[in-house]
Amino acid sequence: MEILGIDVGGSGIKGAIINVETGKLVSERHRILTPKPATPENVAKTIKELVQHFNWEGVVGCGFPTPLQHGKCISGGNLHKKWKGTQVDILFKKKTGNDFYIVNDADAAGLAEVNFGAGKNVKGVVIMITIGTGIGSGIFLDGKLLPNSELGHVLYKDGEIFEKYASDAARKRDDLSKKQWGKRLNEYFEHINLLLSPDLFIVGGGASKKLEKFEKQINIETKIVPAQSENNAGIIGAALAAKYKLK
Repeated sequence: MEILGIDVGGSGIKGAIINVETGKLVSERHRILTPKPATPENVAKTIKELVQHFNWEGVVGCGFPTPLQHGKCISGGNLHKKWKGTQVDILFKKKTGNDFYIVNDADAAGLAEVNFGAGKNVKGVVIMITIGTGIGSGIFLDGKLLPNSELGHVLYKDGEIFEKYASDAARKRDDLSKKQWGKRLNEYFEHINLLLSPDLFIVGGGASKKLEKFEKQINIETKIVPAQSENNAGIIGAALAAKYKLK
């Protein structure tokens, strides 16, 4: 069974056709820059362009970088304030004609990893942390998803959330060295480790390729590994989410 998976990010929107039985890409990945400003209308146009690139007429699974409830944005996340209250699946269907299943982007990445990657057959609590423009999270117990967690929004200090302190966007903004960024990430992982005592952390997003650059700064007992699907995890997991919805 093949499903088009799309991963919407703060800097790029990418997609590929996925074999949801194997988790393999059966097409080349295609990426389009996220429009600026990333309003609902602008992003919907980009989604249509991506769907047309693949000449895709079937169901689409889409990972989306905002807090969600049944396909509706609870806030605009790092995209645009106009997303708040938008029913994303309906918006994209109106624009493309395709049925869409929307899932939080970190949940999607986690689904890929617990089914096909670093979290496969791992018992207990597995936490997927995606580090990019923001910080996303997916929580799994014995392979089952607890959807819509937002561990990047845990407070750091003075009302500031960790996402604004330790994301890759924060690294670029503050021109942090690898060591400085690693120390901030250590604070973050220490805090989440204390709250949830997971058996495994999986790091996804753009930072999955950079884990070796900062992991020496992270000093917790819980094992931390990069996502095996690296930056394709969100695409694969979005397609998987659509598969599960179709059952």
